[in-house]
Amino acid sequence: MNREKEIYKVTLVGSAGNVALLTFKFIAGVLGHSSAMIADAVHSLSDFITDVVVLAFVHVSAKPQDEDHDYGHGKYETFASFIIGLALIAAATGIIVSGAAKLIDWARGEQLAEPGWLALAAAIISIIVKEVLYRYTAKSGKRLDSQALVANAWHHRSDALSSIAATVGIGGAILLGNRWTVLDPMASVVVGVMLVKVSFGLLRSSVGELTESSLSSDIEREIEEIICSFPDVSEPHNLRTRRIGNRFAIEAHVRMDGNLPLTVAHERASAIEERLRQRFGRETHVTIHMEPVK
Repeated sequence: MNREKEIYKVTLVGSAGNVALLTFKFIAGVLGHSSAMIADAVHSLSDFITDVVVLAFVHVSAKPQDEDHDYGHGKYETFASFIIGLALIAAATGIIVSGAAKLIDWARGEQLAEPGWLALAAAIISIIVKEVLYRYTAKSGKRLDSQALVANAWHHRSDALSSIAATVGIGGAILLGNRWTVLDPMASVVVGVMLVKVSFGLLRSSVGELTESSLSSDIEREIEEIICSFPDVSEPHNLRTRRIGNRFAIEAHVRMDGNLPLTVAHERASAIEERLRQRFGRETHVTIHMEPVK
């Protein structure tokens, strides 16, 4: 099974789980009079939407290079991660506003409805299902080197965390009585804040790649060490690196003995490029520019 099909399979499994959970949680939230559970259901709905985004953009990102995209279409996958982050912020904002409105009503003396046991059961089931989906998707994302899958995995994990907050709020409101029904909307606000934190992390990573941020300093040091491991090659400089989806792009200038025959210098540069592809992936874009030793 190729990479694109594996990503499809993993995402479809998550989509099936999200559809089942959001339906159950909406019903449990309405029948169980729980704003925290309805907020949690909205989160599951945003998960499903991002699954659709991943399926659409991964298909495009898998296309090979063409006349208009010399470096391929890998950044469409990064763009999918960016959209996931935006969707998560939108869901979080709605959850926070809704929960805050209920807290204001409570502060004004309004009696909030006590959540039911159905809502608590839905929250517990959601924690289990979402944690399983997180581990499955994250493991697959790392194995396939897919930023979009890893981002989607964190969407599953954030849903599991939000369900934990909902469980605490709903359970506290049920067990402690009417005086503590405020715990339910408080939990929904906590859920929203947690989602904002996760979404900003996703956005920071995807925006960095879309704006051509360099690879980490550790990776760049490793690149320089590989270059310097070849005889007659020294002083790697003007190193430029970036990610293109799940691929790396590496450009570097190196110095060689100016008296080397052109064919030897060319073979040495080609050997460096091959070693870098062996280390960072066959589809790594590598360009080595040769200069004479001064």
